[in-house]
Amino acid sequence: MAVDIPFGLVARGPSGAAPARRPGSIRRTSTIDMRWPGGPGTQLRLTGRARDLLTPHDGSDPVVVAEDTMTVGVNSATRTIEDIAVDPPRPAATGMIGARGGGSSRTVLAETLPDEAEAGTPLYLMLDDIAGASLVAGFAYSRWMPREQMLAAVGNGPRRSMEGICTGFQPGSGALMPDGSSQWNHRVQTVGPLPREDDPLGWHELDEITEISMRRARRIDVTIGDVIEIDSMFQDSSTVPEGGRVAVHEYLVRATADSVTGELLSIAADPRVLPYEECPLASLSVDRIVGTQLRELRAVVLEVFPGTAGCTHLNDAMRAMAEVPLLVDVLRARGNGSSTT
Repeated sequence: MAVDIPFGLVARGPSGAAPARRPGSIRRTSTIDMRWPGGPGTQLRLTGRARDLLTPHDGSDPVVVAEDTMTVGVNSATRTIEDIAVDPPRPAATGMIGARGGGSSRTVLAETLPDEAEAGTPLYLMLDDIAGASLVAGFAYSRWMPREQMLAAVGNGPRRSMEGICTGFQPGSGALMPDGSSQWNHRVQTVGPLPREDDPLGWHELDEITEISMRRARRIDVTIGDVIEIDSMFQDSSTVPEGGRVAVHEYLVRATADSVTGELLSIAADPRVLPYEECPLASLSVDRIVGTQLRELRAVVLEVFPGTAGCTHLNDAMRAMAEVPLLVDVLRARGNGSSTT
């Protein structure tokens, strides 16, 4: 039985470069670049950068208030973390070695770096994203090599059944092959640079990569007025042999929250690039978390949107807003928002 998709519900195309930064705002950007220095099928190397940039009300120069980097080696076959280094150093991060990307790595992260979670650091966002990045990385192979070569690179074992994993792979979805594995006809779209041409400071430093690679990018803009306003973007993109990049996932998420309590007042998800027709269905139910405290989003989103009730990538975009209260604290401490109670 085919999945019913409401008329007009489609991924609307790439959103383009970042919007102009607003005076009195703070912007968190993060990227994780995924590469295989030894060739396809060898160890996956993750290079992460994340930064918080404050744009003052008074028009003075923007201020970098936090910045972290990480490099992580992941076993391509098992997604097990084999080595990790972060800067500025946090010795506890090595406690994640041996964890498997996914629920395991997030459990170990919570146990080994609780202070990072409490502080809502840029590093914590990247470490939490190891789970998703290590899962999506192999998509880049499909842009660079024929299917048979790709299967040889990643192993020719039985293809994984995707049925029930998420909204896009719900029973009856056209995204599924008869054996439950995924179709190969991803609806990728060409995307341009993340920064605006007239605002090179709007993103942290980005590597120019021409070899086979994936990139997971996030942007979260926060301002405070009568309410907390959140404007965020999430994108997974691959390099391509002819140059440039194509995206396979992109969402915009906009939300408001109470400026005193931090309670989520509204949220809307705008699907921009998604691989299958059924994927945008996940955007219709995001208001189920209205009323949640922002700080609780990392746990609540997973409880409310498991399996076919949600989209893995949209879930992570909403979970990333859990650190917004910490960004709000920075704005207030520097006189760029209403007072707290």
